Amino acid sequence: MSGRKDFLSQPAPENYVAGLGRGATGFTTRSDLGPAREGPSEEQMKELLAKRAQQLGAAPPTAYGAPEKKEENDDDDERFQDPENEVGLFANGAYDRDDDEADRIYQEVDEKMDRRRKIRREARERQEREDYERNNPKIQQQFADLKRSLASVSDEDWANIPEVGDLTGKNRRTKQNLRQRFYAVPDSVIAGARNSTQFDTSVQDDGAATNGSSADNADGTMTNFAEIGAARDKVLRVRLDQAAQGSGTDSTAGSATNIDPKGYLTSLSKTELKAGEVEVGDIKRVRPLLESVIKTNPKHAPGWIAAALLEEVAGKIVAARNVIARGCEYCPKSEDAWLENIRLNDNHNAKIIAANALKINDRSTRLWIEAMRLESDPRAKKRVLRRAIDNIPQSVAIWKEAVNLEEDPADAKLLLAKATEMIPLSVELWLALARLETPENAQKVLNKARMAVPTSYEVWIAAARLQEQIGNGKVNVMKRAVQSLAQESAMLKREEWITQAEKCEEEGSILTCAAIIRETLGYGLDEDDDRKEIWMEDAKASIGRGRYETARAIYAYALRVFVNKKSIWLAAADLEKNHGTKEALWQLLEKAVEACPQSEVLWMMLAKEKWQSGEMTEARRVLALAFKQNPNNEDIWLAAVKLEADNQQIDQARELLHAAREEAGTDRVWIKSVAFERQLGDDDAALDLVNQALQIYPKADKLWMLKGQIYEAANKLPQAREAYSTGTRACPKSVPLWLLASRLEEHSGAVVKARSVLDRARLAVPKSAQLWTESVRIERRANNIAQAKNLMAKALQELPTSGLLWSESIWHLEPRTQRKSRSLEAIKKVDNDPILFVTVARIFWQERRLEKAATWFEKAVLLDADLGDTWAWYYKFLVQHGTDEKREDVVSKCVLNEPKHGEVWQSVAKNPRNASKLTEEILKLVVAKLE
Repeated sequence: MSGRKDFLSQPAPENYVAGLGRGATGFTTRSDLGPAREGPSEEQMKELLAKRAQQLGAAPPTAYGAPEKKEENDDDDERFQDPENEVGLFANGAYDRDDDEADRIYQEVDEKMDRRRKIRREARERQEREDYERNNPKIQQQFADLKRSLASVSDEDWANIPEVGDLTGKNRRTKQNLRQRFYAVPDSVIAGARNSTQFDTSVQDDGAATNGSSADNADGTMTNFAEIGAARDKVLRVRLDQAAQGSGTDSTAGSATNIDPKGYLTSLSKTELKAGEVEVGDIKRVRPLLESVIKTNPKHAPGWIAAALLEEVAGKIVAARNVIARGCEYCPKSEDAWLENIRLNDNHNAKIIAANALKINDRSTRLWIEAMRLESDPRAKKRVLRRAIDNIPQSVAIWKEAVNLEEDPADAKLLLAKATEMIPLSVELWLALARLETPENAQKVLNKARMAVPTSYEVWIAAARLQEQIGNGKVNVMKRAVQSLAQESAMLKREEWITQAEKCEEEGSILTCAAIIRETLGYGLDEDDDRKEIWMEDAKASIGRGRYETARAIYAYALRVFVNKKSIWLAAADLEKNHGTKEALWQLLEKAVEACPQSEVLWMMLAKEKWQSGEMTEARRVLALAFKQNPNNEDIWLAAVKLEADNQQIDQARELLHAAREEAGTDRVWIKSVAFERQLGDDDAALDLVNQALQIYPKADKLWMLKGQIYEAANKLPQAREAYSTGTRACPKSVPLWLLASRLEEHSGAVVKARSVLDRARLAVPKSAQLWTESVRIERRANNIAQAKNLMAKALQELPTSGLLWSESIWHLEPRTQRKSRSLEAIKKVDNDPILFVTVARIFWQERRLEKAATWFEKAVLLDADLGDTWAWYYKFLVQHGTDEKREDVVSKCVLNEPKHGEVWQSVAKNPRNASKLTEEILKLVVAKLE
């Protein structure tokens, strides 16, 4: 039997209205008076049904829904409707749940079919779009290749592009007429032109005779070129100062100016505004804003404080007190408001205000401390602090203030003992109590502190310093500290431990500093990490901060881990040499040569230190041991030769050089042998040696230079010219060889040949600033300034970042008035060049601005301490304008750095007559030779 109900038992369909299908419109009964009235019309029924459906939250029925309002200009005729559109066919049908379900199913089928065709449809659309764009390209795409080619256009081509004008001639006549407008000339212009050629003498009120042109001078129409030049010089000085600040050795590369944020904020904090320094208009603008703030939010304490400060700045102190008093009434729980109120009032009123504030905020530490500071009598201060301790027994700041007021150490100890009982977690109080106790009691106090605060590293460091103070260095407190803190998960980072070590060094606890580094430097670093580089950077950072004991401890720990690392030994030796004692340096170097016996640098450093101390026997012993470890090392051979030569042991030095040529016959050994014979004045032996060496090493440019110099010293110019010519063919990339050949031709009077030599040299070495500079100097010495400027322009195009070229151009090819502007341009293009810095210093020196000149000289020296010419110019400056102490300091630093390079320095130092002279003597000879 089917489960479907019969027709009468089924529920009525949606939107069913009884009798509506039969056309029933209404009826009347006997009790009604008058005839039967007509029922509602079809439109009324539709509106009622739509209203009922809207109340039920359902969609209005299709058959009886409210008719949609057609637009006025709707030309859609029934003839042109879609035949599949069911609106007209089933206009009077009912839309029930089955229809809705059918529509939903059809929609899902359509969506599924659309997803299946999506990939092919998108590919087709993409292809159609590409075809359309290819057939109809945009203007931007049509000129894309031309725009890319604009990248290759040079600056000169850009400059030669003509200006856009009216090429069509349209409106040209109108524009020309506009340009040719005429205006009426004022009478003053005509009168001025008339009087400009007259010289009528008159007497002013002060009795000075003036001519007729004084009227122009009075109204400022005369140009004062002196003032313009002074203003220009001032602007250039400011720019050079900015460049000096941005071109320091510690500045970031590429930045013209540097701003120190900390210093900037500090300067802002130090700025105090006074009543007379503030604009009245600013105060009037700000006052309504602050009044609006305190009116809209009267419980906002910072608004009241700002309003009071504004009145104080405006000079209205009474108004400021009234404002902050109202603020305290509205914000009685604000510490800042009460503190500001106390500050703005005098002492008597401030005490009353503080008392009122403490009645409301009796647990405010800041208010209690401020109330204590208002008292002048020590007893009154103590009384206030006792009340504060009664109210806030857990405040460390109040306990510290109470301890500081005690003059008797015994009373301070009692207070601190009570404070540590009340606040056992305060490390500051424990440490303060330990400092006041005897060493034995201090140990007990620190043990109690360690038990109370097991995560505090300060307690462990204090214990280690106490052991150092007692003299008990055997107890390794820091080792136990690291173990305990690691168990408590309270270990600091490696950088923080280094900071604590530096703090101990600053306070004089050297052993504690070393213990901290020894126990914590390797914490947290694995073998895979770059431990060596990390530790070297840590040591350099400590040296930069002036903490040499910390750096020494870091190097000691690193050498225990990396025993055979030469770089660490060299860094540690450099630290001892600059900031240690001579004995410590000797001990370190002896350990270094034991750990690295194959390092000739360490052996030579040790031998040199022994030799400079006057212990020749020890120096020979060190070199003998170095020979055993490094039998054929040329550096050790040459060090032994230098030692014997400086001690005037000529025969032994020759024997050593002979043995060195046989055992380690490198080109450097042969060069030193030739130079040694030249120093002794035996040119024949030197020439014989250089000929032998050139047969073995024909590519050694220094041998060719020595041969040419020997012939040149003997005034054998053809032989010297042949030596240089052969050398340049064998070594075409040697710049000093080309320079010697050119100078030989110039000295012999053949300037054309010298110019030709340098032209060939620039072809062989095109990017050499020295060759370009020498070419310019030849033209300048030949008094051919125009050609020199032309060559300099080409040189600066080839090498725009060469400080040597810029210096030559500024100092020798520019007029004096243009030097400063050119130097500013050079500093912008050249990044930190010592030669250019020296040139700028000389410009300031010439202008008698000595402080600026000294600053630039110091920058040049710090930038490259190996450049001897910089030291010479600085010393020459100090000879005229420096003190004896400053000159001695510069000479000592120059001797310590031992400069080896510099154009004038090398010409003096490598002169055979100056071979035995010390660095200080060479410095003075270079100063005498400088131009």
